[in-house]
Amino acid sequence: MNSTYFTEEHQLFRASFRDFLLKEVVPHIEKWEKSGTIERFIWKKFGEMGFFGIHYPEAYGGMQLDLFYTVIFLEELQKIKSSGFAAAMWAHAYLAMTHLNAEGDERIKQEYLVPSISGDKIGALCVTEPFGGSDVAGMRTTATKSEDNYIITGSKTFITNGVYADYYIVAAKTQPELGNKGISIFLVDTNTPGISATKLDKLGWRASDTAEIAFDNVVIPANNLMGEANSGFPYIMQHFAFERLIMAINAHARAEFALEYTIDYMEQREAFGKKINQFQALRHTIVEHATEVEHCKIFNYAAIARLDKGEYVVKEATMAKLKSTKVADDTIYTCLQMLGGYGYMEEYPLARLFRDSRLGPIGGGTSEIMREILSKMLIDKQHYKPAVK
Repeated sequence: MNSTYFTEEHQLFRASFRDFLLKEVVPHIEKWEKSGTIERFIWKKFGEMGFFGIHYPEAYGGMQLDLFYTVIFLEELQKIKSSGFAAAMWAHAYLAMTHLNAEGDERIKQEYLVPSISGDKIGALCVTEPFGGSDVAGMRTTATKSEDNYIITGSKTFITNGVYADYYIVAAKTQPELGNKGISIFLVDTNTPGISATKLDKLGWRASDTAEIAFDNVVIPANNLMGEANSGFPYIMQHFAFERLIMAINAHARAEFALEYTIDYMEQREAFGKKINQFQALRHTIVEHATEVEHCKIFNYAAIARLDKGEYVVKEATMAKLKSTKVADDTIYTCLQMLGGYGYMEEYPLARLFRDSRLGPIGGGTSEIMREILSKMLIDKQHYKPAVK
């Protein structure tokens, strides 16, 4: 383990979290994967253990620990054979709750951040739309001011925790004529009249609840506006850097898990009178992938260390997601091949991991969008700046 970033306290936390997952989560994974529903009790257990509050202020029930505790949280979640379960946990803790903490006022933090940390409320971030995809600025959902309320109309899709959630963090245009400069962020209770959520059927992430959500003239109090009006786009972009690093860490962790499993399998499997880990072509292929994964991991850790110091790492986060998700896909593809016919069987973890990993280059902004952002930064010399509160 890299001692540059991880202390003895970090390692003790890793051991504790790993033990928790083995005892409290792993026995239920197959059931949740088949049913497509994660039972509510596990959210509360995560909350009781403090796992949702790792990075949040102590004033709201968190532990305010450095980001490498979050790295451990993400890495260990990738090693229990369900990226869908992992997504449900980190989307709540680091997508929805990040906005609560950063843009929510004191009332919102008390009413939503506190119970989110304790596991009593589940949140979902609603940005992507059916006609928008990665084009955040092209969203069509509107929030129209009407006396002391806003009226939200539109739809969102591919929303993790969209059916489970008790509240949504919703991006909507308050001044559509301003384009991306007219977007605001709102807190919306899921029991508000006019909301309907439809669960989506997916290739992977089967345990995760992913939904399309419709807002039909949904009336919310004006004080549910989060942060400044029309500042939603820079808020979203600022947090996207963290989301992309999360996706990158998830990618290197699941690739590492695939390699560990495959190397162990190769030690046991025999062909033509010897263990298959003695065939040079297979050995060299594995170490090529292991080298790529290790490069990604070191880069991702360096970017996290800079983010933890408050630096604006949009370029590095974009590079991390672009590279790590591709490396993970390539690595897992090869690992499945190493298992031969068994890799194609559902009783082995590689089949599910192969499906789950495919979302990496799509979610949180596609690889094509990552390349375009980097092209603007590196070739067009465009500079992105953090949101000003």
